[in-house]
Amino acid sequence: MNREEIESCIPHRDPFLWLDEVTEITATHIVARKFLSPDLPVFQGHYPSLPIFPGVLQCEACFQAAAVLISRIVVTGNGEVPVVTRLNNVQFRRMIRPGETIELHAELTERLQNAFYLKGKVTVGGKVTARLEFVCTAAPVDSLNTAG
Repeated sequence: MNREEIESCIPHRDPFLWLDEVTEITATHIVARKFLSPDLPVFQGHYPSLPIFPGVLQCEACFQAAAVLISRIVVTGNGEVPVVTRLNNVQFRRMIRPGETIELHAELTERLQNAFYLKGKVTVGGKVTARLEFVCTAAPVDSLNTAG
């Protein structure tokens, strides 16, 4: 899938879309990639003398890959958006530098009604940078507008 096809599946857009392409997708697994250009604004502030890609954005990129996978199972966009409802067992293994390409793996391990349980992994050059477990669901947009 190219960027246009990804954007047809999920609501994320620049500057917060962390997927360039999907290289593999099945009913339960997705692999996607993102090139981290040295020009990304995140590197100007995290950190100016030692730019690294934040762990929280590694998780977000994995969440977005999972949202593309889930969009093939549940149609969203009709008043619903994908949201993460739980994040567990996060481990960061390696720093990611500007100019590297991250590869995102998400695997659907269980589905209970509208809750999708997933395992994720982020790699650079075949080496794991992060592992995580998380749960996603499709939330009605009106519930997000009235949350507080």
